[in-house]
Amino acid sequence: MLLRSFLREHAGLSAQMVKRLKAVPDGITRDGAHIRTVDWVQPGDRILLHLPEECPHTPNPALTVPVVYESSGLLVVNKPVGMPVHPSMLHRDDTLANWFAAQYPGCGFHLKNRLDRDTSGLCMAAKDAVAVHTVGAVQKTYYALVPAGLRGSGTVDAPIARKPDSIMLRCVHPGGRRAVTHYRVLRETAYCALAELTPETGRTHQIRVHMAHLGYPLLGDALYGGDCTRMTAQALHCGEMRFTEPDTGEAMCVTAPLRAEMQALLEE
Repeated sequence: MLLRSFLREHAGLSAQMVKRLKAVPDGITRDGAHIRTVDWVQPGDRILLHLPEECPHTPNPALTVPVVYESSGLLVVNKPVGMPVHPSMLHRDDTLANWFAAQYPGCGFHLKNRLDRDTSGLCMAAKDAVAVHTVGAVQKTYYALVPAGLRGSGTVDAPIARKPDSIMLRCVHPGGRRAVTHYRVLRETAYCALAELTPETGRTHQIRVHMAHLGYPLLGDALYGGDCTRMTAQALHCGEMRFTEPDTGEAMCVTAPLRAEMQALLEE
């Protein structure tokens, strides 16, 4: 087949990505030699894609982030609570991007999923623009502590919109975008319940808004009415991630245990 057909239909690249690769002198090669997208490719050909990358963020080698999984193009880390993923006015050099810039010079920083500053757990970043396009869908499972009383399992299907007169807050609103969260209670104590949550959509603050809408706001979630007497940050942790490794096509599942303060509260 034509190389362009292979790249679009089998490698999963967008038309924009193919255009960017064509603009680089050695962006697409076959067995080490330049190849055009209108050339034919055969089984056994080795097609190499290359886009020069750089991370524009300030390196901070003093930061520590545990690496859970790494391949040639992907990185999955266990982001600590309190660490933003991107720099901002209030966080210029203490973010996941600053750690990445120090650890992987010469690589791009392409986040596949974002976590709020005070949400801990698994976060995936691609080292180049090709990998972020070819990794495909990523399924995430979260774990949260909510007030005691929530039992069983269910689905919250409630649209989420930006709260009027607020830049940050979201709310359930008929005019919002559809949002779906599946939940299942795994364990209950006298004070709280541990819930497993699987978001079907990816709206901002989705899990936090949906659990507050149910009447069980996350412990420590001051923005959405959560009890902050025992938790100083929302008790939300991305604990499992499933994806297909672009290099091998292998189905992957990586996990990260509950952060210490959440586990301690469950064990009291």
